[in-house]
Amino acid sequence: MVRFLNLVKPVMCILPEVAAPEGGRTVPFKTKIMWTVITLFIFLVCCQIPLYGVISNEASDPLYFMRAYIASNRGTLMELGVTPIVTSGMIMQLLAGAKTIDVDMSIKEDVELFQGAQKLFGILITIGEGVAFVLSGMYGDVKDLGAGNAILIILQLFFAGILIILLDELLEKGYGFGSGISLFIATNTCETIAWKAFSPITMNLGEGEYSKGPEFEGAVVALFHLLITRSNKFSALYEAFYRQHLPNLWQMMATFIIFIIVIYLQGFRVDLPVKHAKYRGQQGTYPIKLFYTSNMPIIFKGFFVGILYSVSQTLFRRYPTNPLVRFLGVWGTEGSQQMGGAVSGIAYYISPPMNVAEIFYDPIRFAVYFCFVLAVCAVFSALWIEVSNTSPRHVAKQLRNENMVIKGFRDKSVITVLNRYIPIAATFGGMVIGALTIFADLMGAIGSGTGILLATTMVYQYYEKIIKEDRTAAY
Repeated sequence: MVRFLNLVKPVMCILPEVAAPEGGRTVPFKTKIMWTVITLFIFLVCCQIPLYGVISNEASDPLYFMRAYIASNRGTLMELGVTPIVTSGMIMQLLAGAKTIDVDMSIKEDVELFQGAQKLFGILITIGEGVAFVLSGMYGDVKDLGAGNAILIILQLFFAGILIILLDELLEKGYGFGSGISLFIATNTCETIAWKAFSPITMNLGEGEYSKGPEFEGAVVALFHLLITRSNKFSALYEAFYRQHLPNLWQMMATFIIFIIVIYLQGFRVDLPVKHAKYRGQQGTYPIKLFYTSNMPIIFKGFFVGILYSVSQTLFRRYPTNPLVRFLGVWGTEGSQQMGGAVSGIAYYISPPMNVAEIFYDPIRFAVYFCFVLAVCAVFSALWIEVSNTSPRHVAKQLRNENMVIKGFRDKSVITVLNRYIPIAATFGGMVIGALTIFADLMGAIGSGTGILLATTMVYQYYEKIIKEDRTAAY
């Protein structure tokens, strides 16, 4: 029987690759800072370069509900964001965790083949998504685009996808800090927050009831503008905090509060004292954090809901009268960039209420949504510890290989002790993250609860890594 990973060997020589540091050397701290900044700069530039050959962007946006956590910017080279590499990584991790493919991570060749297969899947997914977007009419009718423009758009998305894969690999191999995926997602959300706070663009809401002349989009800029131009300062402050159709200061404060809460909860952990089984004096701790699975539950939940929304929208657009399609979701028709929100069906009950008033308007929907988010995050978190080899069984094996035991317990009792903490931390931590996303959405935080949670956890992880690297470099 031919091993799956062996099928990847013939294409390994043609896959693009970032060479590891020569001789396994450690890249200096300042050099890591430089490459991380360069990587971030390239990503931001690509987020602003529009796709050439596009005729129209008025078609429904299939990634609308996912853009907060895939680092995507519509109509630019970063149209697909990190979707290909995240999807390929999830597929490979799930296949490996379920033992569908035979891979031994302790063997260097298997690790290289596994990474090569993941990269190959990422490239194939990039091509597939590019072709699907063009054929779906997302950039204009294919007949109007012509074969030349259609192929050109696919090539642009393809090379942008390759660039993202290589930038992520650059950081993963030690030239920078952490993961490129984490960096791009965090940057995308932080950019949204910064823009809505300090945008200098003026907007006119028209001649209707809410029209008060041109207003600055940025909440902070609008505050100073209102205080300067309005004679009634109390009225100016009230409008700056609660204006309805543009970012306001209350949303900025809500975003800041969520950041503080998440950072505070990052410190909750249990430190298990461990020591060497043979040599005295060699001891330390094994930390089990509340957010044991980090932001993976919310990423899985986001991808799951985003895919369900996309499928439901597509089916409803084609078969709006089909009972099964309507059970899955009935959608409004507001806006040109995407369909209006779900108004009934499963998609309606798993979509977040935008404010507290919606809870009282339909409490059953909120109850279903609340239970759904907590349950999905808990289940995905529990599954992830098995897939990512961080379950009690895997951690016990890792400690055993390092000849480490938990102080006060025999080697055979290590897995029993770990079973008391890890499954609870994973499940409860996933539920806490889910509850925080709901809380953030209800408070009206900028960037959606999911985006803020992802950005905060990723920024904190980067902070920890940079501090650790800085201390290591000092010795």
